[in-house]
Amino acid sequence: MSTNAPRAPFPGHPGAARRVSDLLPVFPWDKLEPYKATALAHPDGLCDFSVGTPVDPVPELIQKALAASSDTPGYPTVWGPLELRGAITDWLRRRCGAELEPTAVLPTVGSKELVAWLPGQLGLGPGDQVAYPRLAYPTYEVGARLCGAEAVEYEDVAELDPARVRLLWLNSPSNPTGRVLTADQLRRAVAWAREHRVLLVSDECYLELGWEAEPVSVLRADICGGSHEGLLAVHSLSKRSNLAGYRASFVAGDPVVVRELLEIRKHGGMIVPAPVQAATIAALGDDAHVAEQRARYAARRAALRAALEGHGFRIEHSEASLYLWATRDEPCWDTVAHLAGLGILVAPGDFYGPAGERFVRVAFTATDERVAAAVRRLRG
Repeated sequence: MSTNAPRAPFPGHPGAARRVSDLLPVFPWDKLEPYKATALAHPDGLCDFSVGTPVDPVPELIQKALAASSDTPGYPTVWGPLELRGAITDWLRRRCGAELEPTAVLPTVGSKELVAWLPGQLGLGPGDQVAYPRLAYPTYEVGARLCGAEAVEYEDVAELDPARVRLLWLNSPSNPTGRVLTADQLRRAVAWAREHRVLLVSDECYLELGWEAEPVSVLRADICGGSHEGLLAVHSLSKRSNLAGYRASFVAGDPVVVRELLEIRKHGGMIVPAPVQAATIAALGDDAHVAEQRARYAARRAALRAALEGHGFRIEHSEASLYLWATRDEPCWDTVAHLAGLGILVAPGDFYGPAGERFVRVAFTATDERVAAAVRRLRG
């Protein structure tokens, strides 16, 4: 029997009652495409300092560990083997001064995935607030929007409404600014969160890349008072080990919260592939390749910073991470256009919030050859 009644559109199609994408901001990197086209037209080619993706080789010992585990036809587990969780706790003890049991850590499929889905996986929704720094990685806001919670920015935790905030993000070293929170600032945030029963999650993905300050983990005993209750820390191997393509990361902290995440992620099949789990064990057990990569980044950072300052830029913060937070005291898109004319592509500061509207983020993750090319152009 036919009917002339209009049919509802398929879910996900325009006009559907609810599309998840409608909850999200415009994907920021799409806005940069015209400037990338300008930079690509430079006779000497593009110097891309925008996204911050690693370009150096994956260390050989990690490649070998991945290859040796390639014949793994069975399903891996969400939690991973005890050897993996032991490698994570050993690294946390050695590098962060944090004592955790293997039951308090969980591998994740990249840190961005965790940031985006954590509020929803913990049951947050309408009426709840997710708080994040005023200048911040956009995915903190995305995570709140995906579960229907309210995203709120803060400069100081004292500004926040403790009756509504359920999850508090810290980010030290900061993306985009490279700012490092002091031990006292971390202790203050921990005390505020515990007083108000707010889960504190510290994004520490750049912890091993301090230049003018020594980043500290929120899980360190003298920061958290020897207890990890109400605390999580997020770590990634993307930058310190050139493993962005592997999606290797983990979350650690309050064992009760970690267990809840484990149960949810088992149902969702959010599993780090077995070869990547093996590569993670190798990467966390070796500090030599991290020191070598740090030396590469230190040289690139020094060269770019000097060239930018000589070109009239002022650098703020930038004491850690893989970025220089730079300004010419003009709207950020004017700066992006100016540098694109030199064949140099950077990220506009307003990608990270309105407070960045007169800054650009310059990643020093390009090759030595491209950094040298940019330095020549900046020096004119």
